[in-house]
Amino acid sequence: MSDDNIIIDATTRIFQDLCDPQTITNAADDSWKAPLWEALEESGLTQAWTPDDLGGAGATIVDGFDVLRVSGEFAVPVPLAETLLAGWLLSRAGIIVPQGAMTIAPARAGEQLTLGDDGSLSGKVRDIPFANEAGKIAVMARRGGSLVVALVDRASCQVAEGSSLAGEARSTVGFDGVVPEEVSSPVEGLNEDTLMQMGAAVRTAQMAGALQAILDISVEYAKERVAFERPIGKFQAVQHNLARLGGEAAAAIAASGSLADTIGRAERFDDQVFLEVASAKIRVGEAAGEGAGIAHQAHGAIGFTAEHILHRFTTRLWSWRDDFGSESVWAVRLGEMVAARGADDLWPMVATQ
Repeated sequence: MSDDNIIIDATTRIFQDLCDPQTITNAADDSWKAPLWEALEESGLTQAWTPDDLGGAGATIVDGFDVLRVSGEFAVPVPLAETLLAGWLLSRAGIIVPQGAMTIAPARAGEQLTLGDDGSLSGKVRDIPFANEAGKIAVMARRGGSLVVALVDRASCQVAEGSSLAGEARSTVGFDGVVPEEVSSPVEGLNEDTLMQMGAAVRTAQMAGALQAILDISVEYAKERVAFERPIGKFQAVQHNLARLGGEAAAAIAASGSLADTIGRAERFDDQVFLEVASAKIRVGEAAGEGAGIAHQAHGAIGFTAEHILHRFTTRLWSWRDDFGSESVWAVRLGEMVAARGADDLWPMVATQ
């Protein structure tokens, strides 16, 4: 979508007013979180992926990814992405989406929860983002041979402490004996892998936004920082590195944008969507690692200090690249799909994207 899109403009204004990274870095406490979340809810951004008839804003999939990219540009430290993802999951299952912060479970490939005949859940899952701040958890669980979606009150779960590299909560959550507030019927075309793909797409959009932000921050710093009586941005080596960072940011934005468009057009999560998800998570993950290193090299030691905003972005980039599968995990899965389909299908598969 174009940069003058009304949703992008509204999202940017909210974050500029209430989530400026330097203001948050200098804040003495978390009192800034409440007005930020209130503004996001009032604008409908927390339920952008929820249809009107289920209590949401009814925005398109691409609109939601635009919101996530902008949130990455501000290193937003509230569970906006997780709430959007939970709303998407609940909506696919036909469950009315509640207000308030939410998160999802499971968040790692290979982990499962089960729903017993007595109506209670069982199982433990790891690395649930913002579990300590979410009021509700949207859960995918197995009931017999079917998959269902359930809405769970977080207060009824066993939430252990844990954090990401950015200091945001990543918790192990136990669901043994927890009775959901709502349980859907089995949903066709929805499973744990679908959730992992959507989660990977969400992180891809956030990383693309954060890479654009660290590019802008690094370019401005290179203009201001003087060494040997001239701005460091005048040195060819610094210019070369910043050009590399610009290339990584551009590649990430292009890959995440292509992925958003593909998911927005797709009727289901098929091989074409998987190829886009895997390719984007791999490429943007690589860009996150390379780009963060270049940004810190340009800043020197100051970029790691608590007072400087750069670390707010780079620590989230390092964390997000591992969420919902690192690039190595997706590379293995992509290789397995290509091998299974055979050499004759490789070029048509790539050329149709």
